[in-house]
Amino acid sequence: MRYAPGSVLDAGCGTGRVAIELARRGVEVVGVDVDPSMLETARSNGPEVEWHEHDLGTLDLGRVFDVVLLAGNVPLFTAPGTQRALVAGCARHVAAEGALVAGFQLDRGYALDAYDVDCREADLALSDRFSTWAGDPCRTGGDYAVSIHHFADR
Repeated sequence: MRYAPGSVLDAGCGTGRVAIELARRGVEVVGVDVDPSMLETARSNGPEVEWHEHDLGTLDLGRVFDVVLLAGNVPLFTAPGTQRALVAGCARHVAAEGALVAGFQLDRGYALDAYDVDCREADLALSDRFSTWAGDPCRTGGDYAVSIHHFADR
């Protein structure tokens, strides 16, 4: 699982830890979060990054990214029943040859099967799945998954 994207949407960026590191490495990155206090910290720590306060389910930045990243259990922090809108909102920002990359804990109210269905509804197909961000093989009964989805018809 090695990517070298030119652009990343850090969806659910929180305090900006990942976005700031990506920017430091020369990646064009935009961070989005719904929590104003988290974004205040992000803006303070990473003034060079473009930050937006917005709900991911209705987000429309008018552009696409090589990678849309949902790190740190983002789907688990959304209100129950809103995950499909979250996935659709993120999918709108994935470039034609890009990827939606999401990592979250399992057995916390949003199952991988449901996530995969939500991705299929957004025309995204699973291309890889790992048990860690380091790319360790996914194992049955694991407690964490990192999933990579690409557009199914592209």
